[in-house]
Amino acid sequence: MSIETFNLKETVVENKFVGLWRLLKGYQLIYVIAIVSVGVAALAQTGIYYFLGYFVDQILPAENMRQLLPWVALGFVALATLQGLFTFGGGRLAAKVSEKAALRIRNFLYDHIQRLTFTYHDNMQTGELLQRATSDVDTVRRLFAEQTVGIGRIVLLFVVNFAALLTIDVKLAFLSVAIIPVVLLISYFFFIKVGEAYEHFQEQEATLSNRLQENLAGVRVVKAFARQSFEKDMFERENKEKYRRGRSLTTMHAVFWPATDLLCGAQMLLGFYLGARMAIDGAMTAGDYIAYVGYVTQIIWPIRNLGRLIADVSTGFVSYGRILQIVRQEQEPITVGKYRPEQPVRGAVRFEDVGFTYEAEEDQVLHHISFAAEPGQVVALLGGTGSGKTSLVNLLPRFYEYTYGRILLDDVELKDYPRDYLREQIGIVMQEPFLFSLTIRENITYGVTRDVTESEIETAARAAAVHDVILSFPKGYDTMVGERGVTLSGGQKQRVTLARTFLRNPRLLILDDATSSVDTETEAEIRAALDRLMESRTTFLIAHRIQSVMSADLVLVLENGRIVQRGTHDTLVNVPGTYQRIYDLQSRIEDELEADLSTVAAAKAQANGYHKLPQAGD
Repeated sequence: MSIETFNLKETVVENKFVGLWRLLKGYQLIYVIAIVSVGVAALAQTGIYYFLGYFVDQILPAENMRQLLPWVALGFVALATLQGLFTFGGGRLAAKVSEKAALRIRNFLYDHIQRLTFTYHDNMQTGELLQRATSDVDTVRRLFAEQTVGIGRIVLLFVVNFAALLTIDVKLAFLSVAIIPVVLLISYFFFIKVGEAYEHFQEQEATLSNRLQENLAGVRVVKAFARQSFEKDMFERENKEKYRRGRSLTTMHAVFWPATDLLCGAQMLLGFYLGARMAIDGAMTAGDYIAYVGYVTQIIWPIRNLGRLIADVSTGFVSYGRILQIVRQEQEPITVGKYRPEQPVRGAVRFEDVGFTYEAEEDQVLHHISFAAEPGQVVALLGGTGSGKTSLVNLLPRFYEYTYGRILLDDVELKDYPRDYLREQIGIVMQEPFLFSLTIRENITYGVTRDVTESEIETAARAAAVHDVILSFPKGYDTMVGERGVTLSGGQKQRVTLARTFLRNPRLLILDDATSSVDTETEAEIRAALDRLMESRTTFLIAHRIQSVMSADLVLVLENGRIVQRGTHDTLVNVPGTYQRIYDLQSRIEDELEADLSTVAAAKAQANGYHKLPQAGD
């Protein structure tokens, strides 16, 4: 099975062991071979001690010992070589499989996260998603590469060496491993506690990562408001909490290791003592005792190390569970819909008694919204923050599903259209334009799935009044815009996004206060581009200023999710209500601003005249 098409949902089962095994689908045999290789290496290591005992008892007393010595040396070399080769081979195969598993997880998560609903992204922090897609994936990779193979090696070492102990003395064999059940029991409780502590640690690390990401993304705001000390205090507080949780995790390890070391050390000393007594009493040979010491060492110390591996496995299971929390989320059914016309839509939109409530929230955001827009008309949405303007337009591309009522597009229920088709018909120009760390050309063509010519790109750029600006850059359309378009000004970024929308040629257009973040001169250029863009397109215009909606075919004034006024500018401005109050307030502010500017200009002119008088008398 191709790693690119692997569906991680196949691993979502109650038993995490089964899920992890399914994750290796297509590589399971290779992984088994890796574990078997480790087993062969363990067998070879046991063989060295067996051969050492045989050498002491049989070879050393032999009369032809000198003749046999080269063969003995060759035997030791062969066993050591066998152990090294199979250890290397098993480790290499395990590393290969673990990297494939990590690749599968990362590929799936990257695609899956993009296909999740807007509601999920609204409720999930970016830092948390990054933590799970990076750190947690790497923890799962180590689980396959190191911990699982290590546990397999320890189990095989125990089986092989305990079987060898039984050949020496059955009673001594059981006495030599008596402490192992106690160590395993302690390791089990350690496994549970470490798992809980590690999950809390990862959660805090995600919080810290989110804090760092937000700070770096908003570094200009931080500097502008001189809030470096505030951000430093916030980071230190989160970092201190991470330190506290990390210290708790470290303390568990600090207690576990000495305790298990003491128990394992006591067990080995007991075994060595009993074996020595038997050798002295003649119950076993010197060679058997030497072999016995090797067998016990290969049992006790790996079992002691089992605690660390179990703790690491616990963290791997925690990370795998955190990944599955994302995997369990249902993807947005982007292609599901019973109506997919071959031609673009005309753009007739009708809201019929539409209401909307966000998931997991009780308060209704939109109430009984009804209006109609004919193809090519402009519908302006005016209202204060929280009035429901953005929520309303977000229903059109089905970012969210309306709770009741109907929305019709060309007389077809909006929910009957597949989301991918619907979004191909809609162009969105945001208040804060977003550009990717690509070239200007790649950003312009980003929203188009077909092949486009250079001429089409330039035509779109000219329509957006940005072609000449692009040519002024040394690399022209191949100029890299930097992270989030940082190398371009706000107006330049907005015009590039407009060019992207022009090239896409949508039938419906959503403008979310697209000129609010630019200067007056740039605003005039963008408005001219927007006027060209809105031609023959059904446009939904979100605005806060009356001047932006004066030419709209229909103005909807929203308050608390309800339409309180509707009509054109000419009708609403003469009707007492919210629209008239906003118009009067903004007009008064503009008049006062003009008066202040006139006063400043007059004062400046008078001052210039005053200074010129003495010059005239010279």
